[in-house]
Amino acid sequence: MLNFRHTNIVFGAALLVLMGWTIARGISFYWFVGLGVGYSLLLFYGSYYVGSDFYVKVICSGNEASPVANATQPIALSFDDGPAELYTPEILRILAEQGVEAAFFCIGKRAAAHEGMLRQIQEAGHIIGNHSYSHHGWFDLFSASRMTADLLQMNACMERATGLVPRLFRPPYGVTNPNLARAIARGGFTPVGWNIRSLDTVIKDEKKLLRRTIGRLKPGAIVLFHDTSAVTVSILPTFIKEARALGYECIRLDKLCNLAPYA
Repeated sequence: MLNFRHTNIVFGAALLVLMGWTIARGISFYWFVGLGVGYSLLLFYGSYYVGSDFYVKVICSGNEASPVANATQPIALSFDDGPAELYTPEILRILAEQGVEAAFFCIGKRAAAHEGMLRQIQEAGHIIGNHSYSHHGWFDLFSASRMTADLLQMNACMERATGLVPRLFRPPYGVTNPNLARAIARGGFTPVGWNIRSLDTVIKDEKKLLRRTIGRLKPGAIVLFHDTSAVTVSILPTFIKEARALGYECIRLDKLCNLAPYA
């Protein structure tokens, strides 16, 4: 299995071999450059592809066989970066009208400013996950201790508002690294990613966004949306109806993946 530990072992051994060859035969310096480039590319892949399991195992899909009657092709909807005053209430209204339960991975500083909305999400039957407190632009460069403190601050905010402590965690930007792996372990979190990224923060054309998400559906899919995006509000009713017409049924992420959402 390709992961950080195995990669270090293989490239460490390769480095020793190159050093031996250099002493014995005086091989070109470019061999070392190539080794370094290859190592860097693997680290980049492991960090920026959330489903790589390179630093930590991240759940990115669920069971293809649904525990819900007549839901032969189950999928789960998830929403990141809220709660957002403009859009989260509208998304909650749509989900209620459609009879769909979802997962909301909330940013702590926004949750702290909208505790009532956090309770509204929970009381509507949805689950709430940890998406960090700060969602800082340089979060990936934090130390493991600072990351841990950030995640626990979000948990404290959630517990204060709802009495619940999230166990599910989605990495900001989907980026993982050794420090985050340590923070996840220290906090006792279960990391959750996705296997369908809607790109609703980038794609503003409703038809294009709908084609992209519907076209990528498959049983057990975890779909990533954002409850900070106006276009998501616009397409969500149609997305749910078209997914159902294709034989898919939206069930809650913890049920799809058989996970405990709270500690």
